[in-house]
Amino acid sequence: MKIHCLMHVPFEGPAQIADWAESRGHPIAFSHLFAGDELPELDAFDRLVVMGGPMGVGDEDQYPWLSAEKAFIRASIEAGRSLVGVCLGAQLIAEALGAGVSRNSHQEIGWFPIRLTRDAQAHPLCKDLPAELLVLHWHGETFELPPGALHLAESEACVQQGFLVEDRILGLQFHLEMTPTSLRTLCSYCADELLVAPFVQTVEQMLAVSPVRYEETARVLERLLDRLAD
Repeated sequence: MKIHCLMHVPFEGPAQIADWAESRGHPIAFSHLFAGDELPELDAFDRLVVMGGPMGVGDEDQYPWLSAEKAFIRASIEAGRSLVGVCLGAQLIAEALGAGVSRNSHQEIGWFPIRLTRDAQAHPLCKDLPAELLVLHWHGETFELPPGALHLAESEACVQQGFLVEDRILGLQFHLEMTPTSLRTLCSYCADELLVAPFVQTVEQMLAVSPVRYEETARVLERLLDRLAD
């Protein structure tokens, strides 16, 4: 399976997603949109991975490449490709599917639990996954559930934490792909977002999490990526 990854900033890469791709023998190519890279042809990949970033889905004035990216995501969906979106990536895919994206009632940054919905627990994609999992969040916006999507998970601060469409399009508001290195990098670049709020942790709190947490989220990520339809 050929994978293509869209990156919006240099400090939010695929991390554990790239490790999974390498372990499965799936070649992965990149478009660094922030650097002016071209988007690929649709026949160049089987799965599109859309990463996160501090910008919003409506920030085309500041980031003109967002318009072309949105059209490309819609074309990838219409072409029957498999898609995975993380944080901003999930919001962009949700918008491409006809769902709204807006400010969440809470900023959510740090390690907080998500809970699988009953429908998700009954779906083959989530078979044997823990009903509750501590994961890393870093967002202030949220998406509506796209039409016909399966609602996968929720948290105390944000109802829409994930969706699945046609068993091939996966959107995750949270960061299963995070590693200790990628989290330190994210904290370095986005420390200005860490305001005092009910669902915002400090850098020290985030970096103090046990290595076991990364291992748990990596296992869940691998199962989802393995099970997602090509």
